[in-house]
Amino acid sequence: MGRPKYKEEKAPSELRFDLVSKDWVVIATGRARKPQDFRKERKKQESKGKERCPFESLDKQEAATAVFWKGKRMNLPPPGEAPKKWTAVSVLNKYPAFTPGGRLATRLEGPFSAMDGVGFHEVLITKHHTKDVPQFSLEEVKELVDLYHSRYVSLKEEELVNHITIFKNKGSDAGASLSHPHSQLIAIPIIDPDIDRSLRGSARYLKEQSKCVHCIMLDWNLKKGSRIVFENKNFAVLCPFASRVAFEVRVYPKKHSPYMEDMEEEERWAFAEALQKALSALFKGLGDPDYNYFFHTAPVNKGNYEHYHWHLEILPKTATWAGFELGTGIEISTIEPETAAAFLRKQS
Repeated sequence: MGRPKYKEEKAPSELRFDLVSKDWVVIATGRARKPQDFRKERKKQESKGKERCPFESLDKQEAATAVFWKGKRMNLPPPGEAPKKWTAVSVLNKYPAFTPGGRLATRLEGPFSAMDGVGFHEVLITKHHTKDVPQFSLEEVKELVDLYHSRYVSLKEEELVNHITIFKNKGSDAGASLSHPHSQLIAIPIIDPDIDRSLRGSARYLKEQSKCVHCIMLDWNLKKGSRIVFENKNFAVLCPFASRVAFEVRVYPKKHSPYMEDMEEEERWAFAEALQKALSALFKGLGDPDYNYFFHTAPVNKGNYEHYHWHLEILPKTATWAGFELGTGIEISTIEPETAAAFLRKQS
């Protein structure tokens, strides 16, 4: 299939360590924004016409890293050329937050620690300018899942990579800068704070109860049924008991597995169906809401994560964080998950 060549250039960002929270944050120094650029700024989604959309023609994009055409994995085009036929494609991000350039070593600045934003940043694009997962055929969703899977597997062995996150921002309220449907992949040398908390929590529960906390939650939800939106042989779509936002949805494999990349062909078909059902229910029930989704899967650093259970989280933009949420970290959901799940079940 060929392997894309990554540019070795100065890192476009810096990772900085918070001494109090013990979390790493990213300072995107390479995006060249000036202080006055933030004045009275309102985030707007750029809804270009099809003829002006940068994802309609890939000639001005960075190198392709994987190309699919109607469900089939294609060879990469020659260096410097854009793929001629594609229905799903991944390309190097034109404005990356992380690149292979830079030094992985931590440096000290007084009491603070920092390191270069070393890693990989790609954009994963589907062909249609407006049609997205809720309107896709099952075959089209499977192709997108295969694109996710193939890029994850390709990057997991890279020396610089400790953790890989695949996520999608849909709509301006969710942080998307372009309306053309696309996802992103970022592979970094650290474990991000959110997955780290999730890993610690599942490890703690296993130590105390000798069971996987996610399996316990999933089994209970399947038994009760009130928070289940959809299920097939391999996956369950549910509204979690402690939903952080109204209509939060998660997709869990029924089989215990720490690693998303371990999905076999049959499981990827089942996951594609579950993802389609989840997003279609939100699309129909909430009138095409903006949302974020992201995979929570164990790091690729060959640690012992058998206590973990990978899943996908979908957070529709049903509210805006205000002072209480920002000041306390406690999120407020304005509908019971049981009621949300019952409503979403009716949409399928």
